[in-house]
Amino acid sequence: MTAAGATRRTILRDALAIGLATGAYGVSFGAISVAAGLSTAQTCTLSLLMFTGGSQFALVGGAASPGAAAAAAVLLGVRNALYGIRLAPTLRARGLRRFAAAQLVIDESAAMTVGQARADAGRLAFWATGLAVFACWNLGTLTGALGGEALDDPGRFGLDAAVPAAFLALLAPTLHGREPWAVALGGAAVAITVTPLVPAGVPVLCAAGVAVLAGTRGPR
Repeated sequence: MTAAGATRRTILRDALAIGLATGAYGVSFGAISVAAGLSTAQTCTLSLLMFTGGSQFALVGGAASPGAAAAAAVLLGVRNALYGIRLAPTLRARGLRRFAAAQLVIDESAAMTVGQARADAGRLAFWATGLAVFACWNLGTLTGALGGEALDDPGRFGLDAAVPAAFLALLAPTLHGREPWAVALGGAAVAITVTPLVPAGVPVLCAAGVAVLAGTRGPR
């Protein structure tokens, strides 16, 4: 097998694994959403159209205060716009393909894309991961919504940890050298520190601010 073929096979395998892990997280979302009072149809529509896990959890978790819930969901979704700016030169999407790409800009597809050494591998990683996650997330959402009563406490099954664990697995191989580790740990420390003090979504932006500040220093 050629090096390009091996890379393609690895990308497709990893994309499928990430999609399956995210599908488990989608089961958790579906169950929580129905428990919060949304119907199965409303829950599935959220996953089809909104398709950003953190924002969806924030929205259904704040049912008692719709305004605050919507604000938290927007804050959590801001990071996807930043991912889009970073990915645009690699994807080079045009026309309707650009709208499809925008829908698939999420944590997992962004991490897989930037982790590739070549642009063509990055594009394959983006589409394979984005489509795998989209399919598995929506299937998981439907499954969780239909079984909402049986999974009234999804936390008992550890499903809420599936995607964070998968994202950490994607991040770890890119942390070569002391500076990337310092930025990652600094961002995590800031997020943990401010979490009790600010609305949902803000800790993510604060952590991103650490990376932005580090980037302004330029290459060492």
